[in-house]
Amino acid sequence: MMLFGLSEPVIRILAFSTIFIALAAIELLAPRLERKEMRGALKSRRWMTNLAMVVLSSVTLRVVFPLAAVGTALWAQSNGFGLFPLLGVPLWVAGIIAFVLLDFAVWLEHVVSHKWPWLWRIHRMHHADTGFDLTTALRFHPLEIVLSMFWKAAVIIALGAPPVAVLVFEIILNGAAMFNHANIRLPKPVDAVLRLLIVTPDMHRIHHSTDPRETDSNYGFNLAIWDRLFSTYTQTPRRGDTGIEIGLSEWRDSRTAGLGWALALPFRFPPKPRPDRRTGQ
Repeated sequence: MMLFGLSEPVIRILAFSTIFIALAAIELLAPRLERKEMRGALKSRRWMTNLAMVVLSSVTLRVVFPLAAVGTALWAQSNGFGLFPLLGVPLWVAGIIAFVLLDFAVWLEHVVSHKWPWLWRIHRMHHADTGFDLTTALRFHPLEIVLSMFWKAAVIIALGAPPVAVLVFEIILNGAAMFNHANIRLPKPVDAVLRLLIVTPDMHRIHHSTDPRETDSNYGFNLAIWDRLFSTYTQTPRRGDTGIEIGLSEWRDSRTAGLGWALALPFRFPPKPRPDRRTGQ
């Protein structure tokens, strides 16, 4: 697919690079949290692991599902598949509806990945990061990326989503995920206005809390409406924006920053709780 004389992969790489560099610079200038996980050697190790994970996931996806999202939309379009072509929906209307429904599909997938134990075993690798910055948005297991693409492809084919709308959605979703995982400080009034429409860093960071009640909320990656609509919205963390504990309570050490450890996490069982010294239980 070509747009403005550029191929889809080139457009996506340019968008990714621009957003990544801009957010990385802002994180350095105005970090929201200043902890050991977000600076020094441990930060470097986390970044290497999280960046390596997105490379591995991209390669795996191209091997297992070479069409990807935009390719699937082009294939569906060429074969006349989907609800929109069947109903004769105008292209611009179909594009807007497809964008919104794809965003809901991603939100729903995220909720299910927390509720279904076998999917949680895969997804928890994303939550095991004890730091929280824009590279956390890239920390998804290759298995999850492939499963997610099959789900998105099914929705795209069912709708007959326009390829341009799918490309725009993929770029915005990727950029939004990096934005709302970024360790950046937004003025409270700005955050309050933005989170009426989109997911902000202070809003999504709550979802990465070690407190299960907070993890079970704020599932959105892009549009903020779904969590409010389905009563999974949490306004503020119980420990406060800067006191929140990030990650999984089962794994709290530097192992979580290792690439091999992260890749093997879906196949690990949580460690047994340490006995209480006072009771021996």
